[in-house]
Amino acid sequence: MLTAQKNFEVGHELFERLTEARVRTDELFDLVRPDSLYERPIPERHRIIFYLGHLEAFDWNLLRERVSGLKPFSPEFDRLFAFGIDPVGGGLPSDRPTDWPSLADVRNYTSRLRESLDGGLEAALLSDSKPVGQEEFSTSLLLNVAIEHRLMHAETLTYMLHQLPLQRKIRKHGKPELMVPAVISRMIEIPAGSATLGLSRADTGVFGWDNEYESKTVGVPEFAIDQYKVTNGQYLKFIVGAGYGDRAFWADADWNWKTTHNISHPVFWKRVGDSWYYQTMFDEVPLPLDWPVYVSQAESSAYARWAGKALPTEAQWHRAAYGMPDGFERPYPWGVDAPGAKLGNFDFHRWDPTPVGAFPAGQSAFGVADMLGNGWEWTSSVFEPFPGFEPFPFYRGYSADFFDRQHYVLKGGSTRTAACMLRRSFRNWFQPHYQYVYAGFRCVSN
Repeated sequence: MLTAQKNFEVGHELFERLTEARVRTDELFDLVRPDSLYERPIPERHRIIFYLGHLEAFDWNLLRERVSGLKPFSPEFDRLFAFGIDPVGGGLPSDRPTDWPSLADVRNYTSRLRESLDGGLEAALLSDSKPVGQEEFSTSLLLNVAIEHRLMHAETLTYMLHQLPLQRKIRKHGKPELMVPAVISRMIEIPAGSATLGLSRADTGVFGWDNEYESKTVGVPEFAIDQYKVTNGQYLKFIVGAGYGDRAFWADADWNWKTTHNISHPVFWKRVGDSWYYQTMFDEVPLPLDWPVYVSQAESSAYARWAGKALPTEAQWHRAAYGMPDGFERPYPWGVDAPGAKLGNFDFHRWDPTPVGAFPAGQSAFGVADMLGNGWEWTSSVFEPFPGFEPFPFYRGYSADFFDRQHYVLKGGSTRTAACMLRRSFRNWFQPHYQYVYAGFRCVSN
């Protein structure tokens, strides 16, 4: 009886979290003017209308049979809106708005899905049972997958809508801009030590995606790392110094991508006459020199070579973020406290970056700042499985489809990263020529 009560309480808490995650994504679609929901702000992503259907279809396809035993009522839409991770190099199903269902049909479909699924989930939680043949899947595991999948899209949708023309969005007011004293960029020496990557399956009760297992400990030789993320101001010196025009700083594939697509500056920047401007979520402002620069892995690698440095490996980043001089490791850079508004720019508190160094209370034991929030950070590590990797049987392609040596690990988090995904083991990844993610970098020297 106690076990059943505990399971119900956990399930009820997760259902509340799912409801909160829905609020996050619902408010994003409300930013888009109704006549713009068929736009495609980023060529490598689906049209906005797809994601309106996808978020509900994903939950439905994941949970309806495994948890609730519900029957499909629109198999065609279930398939159409099933997959949300877009392939490298395009290959999306359609480039014509007329090939997509009407907005009314999509909204009717999603409303019916949500209503049916909620009723089924409530009944399943109350009965503490599962449909015959589905007992091997933990309801807690599946709900965590649904929650974090939606919260990931709350971030990817934001940076996608960031690229939507300003006149196609409905302005939302955010928090006032932070005024922070200028910081002096320096490198911090990190002594040799070890870094624990990933989660252990022995850590029961802790959710992680399949690529977070199995944990491993890596020895890390001493190195030095930038105290702060590279700023727009620092990156501007790279541009002024003809960094985009010197092939010596670029790997062959990166140079070919840059020249083929005529890439000459970060995608968030805009040149107007002799001045640089920055496109925030709802405005175009003079380039904020003390904000972290957001660029692709290819651009960050070129800058690092220009500076005579390198991008950190995943293990180096972990060591600088979570390591301590006494050899122990922290769950968060600042210690054991849960992520909060005074510790970093994350968890949907703001739409745009803040100046680097704005959250001194969030620095690591070694004094490295902004390791969590204010922009993901590129590493030089190819996204690969840890030893003992096992794909989720109900989502086999989530990670495994991207173990292709064409994607790189990002660590940290952005202003639109949910607090639950700021855990030490979480790994993000993108291909090196993707400019749109809220991702910056810092450099290391060995």
